[in-house]
Amino acid sequence: MKRFAVIAALALTAAACGGGGSSTTLYTKPATSACLTKAGLKVLPVSNASDFVANSATGGALRVKPHGNEVTVSFGLTFQDASNIDQAYQRFHAANVGLPDVLKTQNNAVMLWHLHPSQADIDLVTGCLKG
Repeated sequence: MKRFAVIAALALTAAACGGGGSSTTLYTKPATSACLTKAGLKVLPVSNASDFVANSATGGALRVKPHGNEVTVSFGLTFQDASNIDQAYQRFHAANVGLPDVLKTQNNAVMLWHLHPSQADIDLVTGCLKG
């Protein structure tokens, strides 16, 4: 019985200490923007004319231009909001755009890249997703 208690305590500790904690993080535009700025990127607004999907994101949206590419990051206030943003991009994309190559979702943040992103650019932007 004592062995069961130790195993149960270890399991609870692992669950509470980050065994999947990042999958529940809600990112915010202000915290992400601050990190991107600190990383040396200029954070730009998203206009309704340039991207009406991002402009309607419940948690706001921003644009940055890492290394000759451009990414629009849209934030949902919930995971479901992010799913809705992703679905809107799927619905309204141009027929000649391969979305799986340029549309990425992480938790409540949806990233739409202008060109296929390098892994370094993905790491830079996703590393700055903050809550």
